[in-house]
Amino acid sequence: MTHPDARPFALELLSTIPSLSVRARCLCRNQSDAHDLVQETVARALSRIHQFEQGTNLRAWLHQIMFHLFISRRRRALREQVSLARFAAEHDYPRFGESNAFNARFLSPRLVAALESLPSKLATVVRRVDVDELSYREVAEEMQIPIGTVMSRLWRGRHRLAQAVADDLMRVNAEAA
Repeated sequence: MTHPDARPFALELLSTIPSLSVRARCLCRNQSDAHDLVQETVARALSRIHQFEQGTNLRAWLHQIMFHLFISRRRRALREQVSLARFAAEHDYPRFGESNAFNARFLSPRLVAALESLPSKLATVVRRVDVDELSYREVAEEMQIPIGTVMSRLWRGRHRLAQAVADDLMRVNAEAA
């Protein structure tokens, strides 16, 4: 593999963005998700420029990267749904889709405390997606923010929740020892 000259590579990459955007909209069926997918594709291509063989079809290479990223996102979302369902089943929590109101009695006290400690923007997104089981699109429309922002807040909220619960469990284990 030869390392492509950066300037012609960048110019050709820029020229393929419109076709990447069209394909991303077809795959995602949502403008905001499509935009995120194009950005992720370009970032992945730039980080792996050394893998591109000069003289081959850059457009096809970029579209292949995009498709693999799209499939990975879909699989990750499915794994998250399965994990949440398994967690709810293991802890005898009922399905939360019945009510749009946040109902803390179905959550463990540790999780409720961790959720209440989150900044309100993060807590709202986590509650609406994970507790009320709304789609990213529904939450984005309700809060009047882009879907990418919903995804970002959800990731940060989940990350902070996991850290808070883990810290609390470590504290309890240390006190018990």
